[in-house]
Amino acid sequence: MAVETPKRVRGTQDMLGETQDRFAFVVDAFERVRRLYGFQSVQIPMFESTAVFARSLGETTDVVSKEMYSFEDRGGDNLTLRPEFTAGISRAFLTEGWRQFVPLKLATHGPLFRYERPQKGRFRQFHQLDAEVIGAAEPAADVELLCFADQLLRDLKISDGVTLQLNTLGDAATRDAWRNALVDHFEGHRASLSEDSVDRLAKNPLRILDSKDPRDRPVADAAPAIDAYLTAEAADFFAAVTAGLDAASVKWTRNARLVRGLDYYRHTAFEFVTDRLGAQGTVVGGGRYDGLIEALGGPATPAVGWAAGIERLGMLIDAPAPERISVAIVPMGATAERAANGVIADLRRAGVAADMAWRGNMKKRMQKADAAGARFAVILGDDELAKGVAAVKDLASGDQREVALTALAETLAAA
Repeated sequence: MAVETPKRVRGTQDMLGETQDRFAFVVDAFERVRRLYGFQSVQIPMFESTAVFARSLGETTDVVSKEMYSFEDRGGDNLTLRPEFTAGISRAFLTEGWRQFVPLKLATHGPLFRYERPQKGRFRQFHQLDAEVIGAAEPAADVELLCFADQLLRDLKISDGVTLQLNTLGDAATRDAWRNALVDHFEGHRASLSEDSVDRLAKNPLRILDSKDPRDRPVADAAPAIDAYLTAEAADFFAAVTAGLDAASVKWTRNARLVRGLDYYRHTAFEFVTDRLGAQGTVVGGGRYDGLIEALGGPATPAVGWAAGIERLGMLIDAPAPERISVAIVPMGATAERAANGVIADLRRAGVAADMAWRGNMKKRMQKADAAGARFAVILGDDELAKGVAAVKDLASGDQREVALTALAETLAAA
């Protein structure tokens, strides 16, 4: 009886070839820019106590109520696969004694998990880049993060098709006054709202502003804007952020309807948006979350951060050139095959990317070398070994010369 092969779980992916090349290209660019900006690399667990995410994301959000992969382990603890990075980093900040190092500039990347309907560029196991600044209340921290994201998009050569949308959520006093005005406005039009927005009115009224339901748009578009409720301090903070971006030549546009529903968000909210991925066009999103660490039981601590989907960025870039080896070893005969193991080891230790086919005659091995994109073929036979040399063939020009085995690694490393 034939055994049925298990299928890949829906919403996950196996990556090879160009898909993996795109993924690695994005991560490499992120790591390069991270170092330029002085962000420390950090790693956090892939699962946390469920309470970490329930407190940080809000019990009533869709992520917590519908999308988290939560389970009880054998010890009876309630755990959740991380749906985002910020909560875990904030938890680590409190539990690992990182407060002594503020301000902290941190960056990480890796897999996240959400049970949502798979769609273009979105998966149930997906991957994100993440950058955070913890312990800095200055608007310069917001500017730094936005410049980081902008430079990443430039390095990936996709910035021309992406727009930075920017808004302010004000300070706590601003937010409270604006929230009350929004509730009054939406209550006056309750009969015109969708069922979801009526539900949000009691729990999270700011989310009505970005509702996609056509029934909500006329009411949301007529809602009072935050600018009328900004305190002087909040207005100055936003002005400092925009002035910093202008000085750094980072283009932005104001989106007064860009919001973050949870109460711990303050001041800057932003999204880098493209029209090349359909309706779900955000490729980088973030904001200032000055109240989150306090919500997790810590002291009031300013913080700002962003996250970006690796798969979505990978869909926007040009296909990177596939990785190529520099040298292919072509041994002829059993004695040469044994000697080739030492030759290829020496080349690799010298930093030369080298490979060797394990079977086939000389013609087939040369064909494989050419198909692999090798620049040189190093041919070893009994005659070459007797003379202590290798025949080095330039596969582009066809030129061939003999190089002493003792000088082979140095010669090819310098080529």
